[in-house]
Amino acid sequence: MRRAAIIILLLAGGCASDPVRDPLAGAEASFLAFLDAANAAGAIESGLYAEYEGRDLRAWQALEQQHRAELGARLDAVDAASLNAEQANALTAMRRTFGDYAEETAPGAAAPTCADASNPDAGFAALTGALAACFRELGNQMPFEGGTISRGTALQLLHDIDEPERRKAVFDAFTPLWQALNGNNEPDSPYRRAIRLAAEDAKTGGSYIDQAAQALGVTHADIERWLVEMLEAWRVANDPRPIEPWDFRHSIGAANRLLAERIPPEALLPLNQRYYLDLGADLQALGVVHDLAERPDKSPLAYCDFLVRGRYETDGSWRPTIARIVGAYPQGGLFSMNELVHENGHAVHISAIRNRPAFTDWPDTLFTEAFADVPAWSVYEPEWQQKYLGTAIDARTSLRAQFGGVILDVAWSLFELRMLRDPALDPNAVWTDITSHYLHIKPHPDVPWWAMRVQLGGNPGYMIHYGLGAVLTAEIRQRTAELIGPMDAGNPQWYAWSSEQLLRFGSERDTRRLMQDLLGRAPDSAAVLAQMRRMDGAGSD
Repeated sequence: MRRAAIIILLLAGGCASDPVRDPLAGAEASFLAFLDAANAAGAIESGLYAEYEGRDLRAWQALEQQHRAELGARLDAVDAASLNAEQANALTAMRRTFGDYAEETAPGAAAPTCADASNPDAGFAALTGALAACFRELGNQMPFEGGTISRGTALQLLHDIDEPERRKAVFDAFTPLWQALNGNNEPDSPYRRAIRLAAEDAKTGGSYIDQAAQALGVTHADIERWLVEMLEAWRVANDPRPIEPWDFRHSIGAANRLLAERIPPEALLPLNQRYYLDLGADLQALGVVHDLAERPDKSPLAYCDFLVRGRYETDGSWRPTIARIVGAYPQGGLFSMNELVHENGHAVHISAIRNRPAFTDWPDTLFTEAFADVPAWSVYEPEWQQKYLGTAIDARTSLRAQFGGVILDVAWSLFELRMLRDPALDPNAVWTDITSHYLHIKPHPDVPWWAMRVQLGGNPGYMIHYGLGAVLTAEIRQRTAELIGPMDAGNPQWYAWSSEQLLRFGSERDTRRLMQDLLGRAPDSAAVLAQMRRMDGAGSD
């Protein structure tokens, strides 16, 4: 069997270790076997395959359960006190990843549904699973003009539709979803119960915001200050006249509308592949699997995941990682282009990992999300547009499109930080305060339009990785340009250099170490604020 053939290479020593005599090596072998089964099952569950490598879903789930039990026993059997520093780090990394794959439901149990969110006795995992299901059930069939649209299509239409009344109709199409999450904003609405449970859970396990602060070695106050600085930069750089919430995306969408005919849906993947090839990353050679077909039950959230974890074989050769990207793009344009390049940023990241099995995972989520935006931000630069689209629009218009999306993520990050700090707050009021002051959006405290992102219900606190991630993205892009040159029109050195400097370590190194090694200092907000200030007077809408 494949699992039995795996022999772990202890990289520090450069030699193979016997899983029988080395409990840690045995755990690493089981670790890969478990992840292979879990990832194969996930690919089938997503609808991509009916079978994978000759096994159906039931068979992979059975293997996953078998390897789960085996891995748990092997991890428990490792004597942590006998390990050196690298081995202890490997054990910690495996336990962390294993915890991330904790069972949400018993084998054979029904998956959560949106209706389950109304159960007042639902625990945290069940409730957040139900809220995520709302985005799949309701977000994939929102009523609009006699038909239905998906949440992703709706967001695109808010950028593109010129008639204000039609934009309002698209906005209103979210109402069933918003009501499923937050009811009438009563204190025991599903979301308000979820945020209370998330805050309670954070007291012992830590929230995503706690984890981000730890990853950077900063405080919550530092994070909040950086978020507010970015929001303030947006406030100052943009027209202070208030606009309706359904008009905000249109106000930043000129770049998308001007370039839409250059980026039809069928051009997205070829453009993405061409750009990465010019960055030194051949997606086809890397074996990246793109699952971009529309399906009624498809995830409402674009994402990238492992299909197969890379590993060293017995002869010392590297068996490559296979990454899987899931998304649907019925609409083209810069909005979709940016998202697709972002997801492929994840794919090239995990394809670059070269490390022992314990570390063949993402680093902490903050760095993971920040790095994916390093190539994705390029699509908003005139140099990228000129090379790949044959035309370019002025920098200010394009930068408003870029940072309009970023600033919403920053606003959601601040929203979640404040809600987790005090879950008794009224979420509508918190969101209204942030968006009316910094984004110049007219107050609608009766409308929970903050509930547009899947992460808000399914993973409370997760938005910090996008909002705070912008700080790191700007730092990485700036330092990369200093060391190997710009990347907006391609740079054949980029992938090999990034792999060596940042990506090959996998989960061995955290954000703090990676950024310190790259910058020679701790990160700060200066780079992202400098990027945002390029909007000041640089051209016109």
